Amino acid sequence: MIASGEVKAGDRLPVEKELAERWGVSRGPLREGMSALSALGVVETRQGDGTYVTELDPTTLLSPLGFYSELGEPGRAADLLAVRRVLETEAAGLAALTISVDEIQRLGGLLEGLGGTLAPGALEHETFVDADAAFHRAVAAASGNPALAALIDGLVSRTLRGRLLRADDDRDALLVAHTEHLDILRALRAHDPDRARIRMAAHLRDVEESAAAREEGAGRSRTSGLLLR
Repeated sequence: MIASGEVKAGDRLPVEKELAERWGVSRGPLREGMSALSALGVVETRQGDGTYVTELDPTTLLSPLGFYSELGEPGRAADLLAVRRVLETEAAGLAALTISVDEIQRLGGLLEGLGGTLAPGALEHETFVDADAAFHRAVAAASGNPALAALIDGLVSRTLRGRLLRADDDRDALLVAHTEHLDILRALRAHDPDRARIRMAAHLRDVEESAAAREEGAGRSRTSGLLLR
């Protein structure tokens, strides 16, 4: 019904009895199906009013991706970062074609604040991560593709959490990342999609390599600890 367009975002679904008769199923399986759709953000039950189709917002519908990204299995972070690189590279290219003056100004403001977190003697990892995530989300939003932006939003904050664990001597690495952000912004400001894609891909490739190096180092530490037991 929803996929076919018979019922649209915001519409009230027929009552349970009518749906059960229409599809020839008992109420038990029907309720299970509705519960699953509710968990996915496709429908919502309003007490005393019935069940409605949600606004089908891409961010809500893709939120289960967040659970997947939270699972701490080996290699998962690398997989997610690789997906980010593919998605955000294209998002940057699309954004370069249509980005507005206001969006460019917002990105510039975010990077100005991000740079302030890297002042000597005042490195603020958590603030940097928040500003970094906001920058990537803003670029994705500027792509003009809500579904693409929602996918990226579901990945950005979670795959960046590892940066909070960096030691203070990683300031140089964060400065490099900041410089790469500025390069991305210059490409967007020039409305150059090819350069925007190249800059974003290079930036996220660096993030992947840094994450892989940290994972390898952590693995060596764990192995050494086991050998010493």
